[in-house]
Amino acid sequence: MYPLKFKPYLCEKVWGGEKIAPFKGIFTTRNRIGESWEISAVKGHVSVIQNGPFAGKTLTGLMEEHGAELAGKKVIGRTGTEFPLLIKFIDAKDDLSIQVHPSDALAARTNPGQKGKTEMWYVVGADKGARLLSGLTQDITPEEYEEKVNDNTITDVLGRYDVRPGDVFFLPAGRIHAIGAGSFVAEIQQTSDITYRIYDYGRLGLDGRPRELHLEKAKEAIDWTVFPDYRTEYTPLRNEETHLVSCDYFTTTLFDLDKPVSKNLSALDSFVVVICVSGKGVLVDNEGDGSVHKVELRQGETVLIPATSSTVEFHPDGGMTCLASFVE
Repeated sequence: MYPLKFKPYLCEKVWGGEKIAPFKGIFTTRNRIGESWEISAVKGHVSVIQNGPFAGKTLTGLMEEHGAELAGKKVIGRTGTEFPLLIKFIDAKDDLSIQVHPSDALAARTNPGQKGKTEMWYVVGADKGARLLSGLTQDITPEEYEEKVNDNTITDVLGRYDVRPGDVFFLPAGRIHAIGAGSFVAEIQQTSDITYRIYDYGRLGLDGRPRELHLEKAKEAIDWTVFPDYRTEYTPLRNEETHLVSCDYFTTTLFDLDKPVSKNLSALDSFVVVICVSGKGVLVDNEGDGSVHKVELRQGETVLIPATSSTVEFHPDGGMTCLASFVE
């Protein structure tokens, strides 16, 4: 198969900023773009392929026709023909709502047919004073949670982190979190669009009406466990693959490169999503049948390497930083 690029789906949000378009090198007349959905199998927002022999087809259609070749037999066995990851860039000009996502089990019970949402953030850019909120800093009961939401003090018990580019946060289902103003992040998550909004600063939506809260559903979803630190610590390795996050749903690694590096995929039996967060270069996809495909990759672009690939080579042009996400 051929490495795939997709048409981004741009979402206008009440908290959205103006960084996504120039970051991705695209022109748009839309204001307050909050999210660019890079790869999506979410119903109503399914990605459309824009290059190669499958141009014009949807990701869902290709998965139904060539799921094992695209995603891997192992992945198809676990998740079926729905592509399992949703990839986004998020630009927060203002604070996002305090929110939580359900586990698979809770989602199946409350939203039949849908999955839960475990996700991660990689900070691409951060204004001075930008912050992220993640996790509880003290033990509270469900009753205290309700009181703190009602008296506007729920943020007092959440971990608050000043951030800079390269920071990583893992957000398993059930962890309260929020993206703060001035943060620009790449988000990797399960294919799910279920969000339980807890607190929204009394803000009105784009329609001029207060945005809906989901306090009872959130209370059932929240993991009340308190951890000492919610930031993911790692040591970046120049011109080597650096591990960031592993969970049942995805593994994500980092390539910070100024010279060519290759990754052997022959035993992986999974797709690899490559997200370029800075610089530019070329990816060389060596297929198991001996065919070779090259695709240019620059900041703001995302490429899906199929499971039929035996090796992917990263050839930076001056320098390139990429995230790679796959299923182990």
